[in-house]
Amino acid sequence: MTSFKTTITFSLFTLLSSCFGQWKTQENNSAPIIVKSFKTTGLAPDFDTTLVSQYIRSIFQDSKGNLWFGTIGDGVVRYDKKNLQYFSNTEGFISKSIFAINEDHQGNMWFGTDQGVYRYDGKTFRNFNQKDGLEHLDISRRSILVDKSGKIWVGTHRGVYQYNAEADQQGKPSFSQFSLLPEINTADIFEDKTGNIWFASSNQGVFKYDGKTITNFNEKAQLGENYAGGIAQDPAGNMWFVFKNGICKYDGKTFTEYTAKDGLGGTEFWGILIEKSGIIWITARGSTTRFNPSIPLPNPKAFSVFTSADGFTCCVQSMFQDQSGHVWWGTGQGLYNFDKTRFYQVKRNGPWHN
Repeated sequence: MTSFKTTITFSLFTLLSSCFGQWKTQENNSAPIIVKSFKTTGLAPDFDTTLVSQYIRSIFQDSKGNLWFGTIGDGVVRYDKKNLQYFSNTEGFISKSIFAINEDHQGNMWFGTDQGVYRYDGKTFRNFNQKDGLEHLDISRRSILVDKSGKIWVGTHRGVYQYNAEADQQGKPSFSQFSLLPEINTADIFEDKTGNIWFASSNQGVFKYDGKTITNFNEKAQLGENYAGGIAQDPAGNMWFVFKNGICKYDGKTFTEYTAKDGLGGTEFWGILIEKSGIIWITARGSTTRFNPSIPLPNPKAFSVFTSADGFTCCVQSMFQDQSGHVWWGTGQGLYNFDKTRFYQVKRNGPWHN
């Protein structure tokens, strides 16, 4: 594809300032009550205590509309439009590093941490670890999937596990390793529209499970590299994967790669989010790119690259689009939202969407 240079024609700092001005009334009127019974550990001297949290590694919205934020140092945080509640030791949630969040068909919340998996039934937390069959406790980012049938998949740095509710009820180990996969370093688990389960790994490419057999897409299958950092599916049904040098689209037959030569910003690519509209966001070391795949390439209007020079953090760690269409960003500098054309930081007092 033809190389071109993306030019950013606006200052994100200015946009942030104007956005805060626009949302000032909402922020004052909708500030939630902070419910927190512990102090954040490991604070840097310049830590901003007005942030939801310094590091937000995962974001999820449950069936009731509550937003959940997985942090490093602040446990798990729930925003229910009235309260911003922090769960940690007092509530039985010992781990303070949360990398994955999901909800099962019964309304239980599941959290992937560095100490195994936690389940929250709305009242109490329960930890699953080695005694429950979960031999590897480091849960990977974006690696808890509740599929359409209700089955729960958990990805670790050494393999993928499945939860067995019946065994759990009988007091037996409730997690077992998914034997059809090797012990991959899991980077993402995703279910597509037709029910296939996809597994991204950082060392052996991408795997697809159709309910019976496993197919491995790797360097030999033109995936680019054996590293895969994220998975998404666009409205047309194409699969998209992150690899070290960019992203690639898989239409079921061929792979099409997009790299910095085509307009992506940054190096060492990490994550991908496809909005319901089809807009694709790609995070990388040093930048975040907005890609409109409906614009034929080469065309500089297809890519907009945001860097720290534009006032936005370079350390995006999670992305999520909520039920109302708003896109949320978890970073190394707190929580951000994107409102059509601009980013703004969301602190404890807001501005929140209600």
